[in-house]
Amino acid sequence: MKHLPKHLRPRWRYLAVEIESWPDAAIDRRAFQRECWYAGQNLLGDPGSARAELSVLQFEFSADAGVGEALVKVRHGWTDEARAALACIDEIDGHPVGVRVSGISGTIRAAEEKYLGRRGQDSEERNVVFGNEERVAVVRDGSVDVRLDAAFAGTTDLDYDYDYDLA
Repeated sequence: MKHLPKHLRPRWRYLAVEIESWPDAAIDRRAFQRECWYAGQNLLGDPGSARAELSVLQFEFSADAGVGEALVKVRHGWTDEARAALACIDEIDGHPVGVRVSGISGTIRAAEEKYLGRRGQDSEERNVVFGNEERVAVVRDGSVDVRLDAAFAGTTDLDYDYDYDLA
């Protein structure tokens, strides 16, 4: 079977997506793809979702840091609708997430070079005083997530103290 001429082939755009969640979240590619499809169907309807054709090409999520990134393929002309659908994702496998489109590109290579790669933030664990108790916190990029009994609490610099003497 012959290929279609270049002017008849479908054109694609590639959305670089950043994903952020609590540090203990375990999110995989299949769950993210499922949520992309559900968000597309719920917002655009079945015909719109089929035309936009949201497909996850690359996915990486670090459960230790609670951050990840993905590359989502979308039909040319449907990028605004795809961005809106991705913005509707607020939970994946029971873990609350924040999803942000960091850029749109016409080729996979350009999306990887401009928008994907190792994010510039490192995370570390510290002992902090929160609510008059010593607790473990994950510090990354100026934000601190303090581990409570069964969950995390997002805090600011005024909510905790980590300059104290353990002795």
